[in-house]
Amino acid sequence: MISADQDGGNRSFPARPVAPVRAVIPARHPIHATVAIPGSKSLTNRALLTAALADGASCLTGALFSDDTHYMAAALQQAGIDVASDAGKHQFAVHGAAGQPGPVQAPIFVGNSGVTMRFLTAFFCLGQGTYVLDGAPRMRERPIQELLDALKSLGATVESQFGNGCPPVVVQGGAFKGGRAAIPGHRSSQFLSAVLLSAPYAAHPVEIEVIGALASRPYLDLTTDVMAAFGVPVENENYRRFRVAAGRYRGRSYAVEPDASAASYFLAAAAITNGTITIEGLSLRSRQGDIEFARLLEQMGCSLQDRPEGLTLTGASELSGIDVDMNACSDVSLTLAAIAPFCSTPTHIRNIAHVRVQETDRISAMVTELRRAGVTVEEREDGLSVYPSQPSPTTFDTYEDHRIAMSLALIGLRIPGCAIRDPGCVSKTFPGYFELLESVVGGGMKDEG
Repeated sequence: MISADQDGGNRSFPARPVAPVRAVIPARHPIHATVAIPGSKSLTNRALLTAALADGASCLTGALFSDDTHYMAAALQQAGIDVASDAGKHQFAVHGAAGQPGPVQAPIFVGNSGVTMRFLTAFFCLGQGTYVLDGAPRMRERPIQELLDALKSLGATVESQFGNGCPPVVVQGGAFKGGRAAIPGHRSSQFLSAVLLSAPYAAHPVEIEVIGALASRPYLDLTTDVMAAFGVPVENENYRRFRVAAGRYRGRSYAVEPDASAASYFLAAAAITNGTITIEGLSLRSRQGDIEFARLLEQMGCSLQDRPEGLTLTGASELSGIDVDMNACSDVSLTLAAIAPFCSTPTHIRNIAHVRVQETDRISAMVTELRRAGVTVEEREDGLSVYPSQPSPTTFDTYEDHRIAMSLALIGLRIPGCAIRDPGCVSKTFPGYFELLESVVGGGMKDEG
């Protein structure tokens, strides 16, 4: 079995230096491996915040250690919550604050972790004193006003510091009264998740109406699953209305399952090399929306087996393109776009307009980089179409976006001479990605210049 080594422990977060270009050496033969993927980022951060609010102690096992989870853990520690980490065992031990985050003197920096910014904005409405949440330059461009408006409807005192609807955010604690609010669903399900996770500790029950289409619905399932696991059920009225009564989370042991988004890159690697890969501990029964990527690969010609030890995918000699709505699994839309040139027919990816306001404009970035490699691609407001092509070797830009970097590296498995600029950006969610990929393909990668 191959696993990823992860750097852990508490650490400060200075500006990340841009690492050298990383050359990708292609796979010379079909991939055959069993891999251990790090824990789900989505589940780790939800469980960290829920455990921090809980009565009593919690132990999170199989947890992800990455920039995003470090930012969450560090912010909770700033609020006086006892969070102990053991990266070697992939565990966090959290002694909950019983719904009362402590005061914080300095601004809280969350880098480019959108989920941390959004979840903590609601979380600190329960706290004491004034909190300032800030992030990297790109974070200051990411809209958050719709979350602020919803929290204001629930009695909170929150504002965009510069009045532009983006971070930094200023939160006045002790003003989460509850009641009714409306949240537009099209931009990010994280706005709704942020309110839900802290809602049990509002002074009164909370009811949230979702306006319009809801992006990335499966992430709401993860949120309500974690809340229920810690003892607070959520009433879900067909994803249009959510109700949370007053309650208290109870500390517990919680196992984080492998990250389906991270698994997508290794499933794709087997698919385009006509190999076989087993993702240890992952199942098609997972509630993570990105598990859908495995099913998409099956539609494209691969075969799947859901075994007790994990999910096994075997590639095909020829992959067919597909036409697919990826709203519910948009993080893996980039993985699909990266392998689409190797398909025998076009691939059309639709309904992912919300990814334009993530770490970068992901549609524009992917179109630009595929064209850089000579791939025929069409850009639409809500997606892209990728046509069968023979990519040319190139050095890909990554836009400080971990998913752009991890996806484009897949092209280098088939095309000699490809390289990735700023490979260190993958530390946001998968610090050991390139090392694990190198082990899996049995080739090698090297840093240049």
